[in-house]
Formats: sequence, structure tokens, C-alpha cells
Amino acid sequence: MPNTVFCKKFQKEMEGLERAPLPGAKGKEVLENVSKQAWMEWQALQTMIINEKHLNLMQPDSRKYLLEQMDKFFNNEPTDRLQGYVDPDDIQEL
Repeated sequence: MPNTVFCKKFQKEMEGLERAPLPGAKGKEVLENVSKQAWMEWQALQTMIINEKHLNLMQPDSRKYLLEQMDKFFNNEPTDRLQGYVDPDDIQEL
């Protein structure tokens, strides 16, 4: 039976992650408060942010920035916009 959590992103009970996706206290917080669906959506956005901003995750400032964006995402706060990205749902067919 899947683990369930009250997801802070979607504000409802949802299927949780099987294990902490990050080490330490931050990983425990995500495991206890973020659904599997929210984590998957964050991973997609995270990939776009890393690529768009040319982040080097070996640099502490880049990792700090990415964690700040993650916290904003899970708390339903605006994250940095990616230049040139158009959500496929926003495209109107001609």
C-alpha cells in the first residue's frame, strides 16, 4: 500500500514518495510534506531551470538558488520565469 502525505503543493492527501529524495533535514521535510506528483513536477521544472540558467551544481550558490526555487514551487509561490518558455497549454492552434 502506497505511503500517503498531505501535500503542501496541492493541499490534499496524495501518494507520497517511497524515500527521501535529498539528504538530511530537507529530504525528510520533502518526504513528509510533498507528494510523488508534486516531486515529479518539480523535477521537470528543475531540469528547465538548470538548463536555462546554465547552473553548475558543483557551485554552492547554484545549489542554494535551486533549493530556494524548490521551496517557492512547493509553497505555491512564483518561481523565476524562464525566458522563451511557452507552456504547451498556452498555445492556441491556428
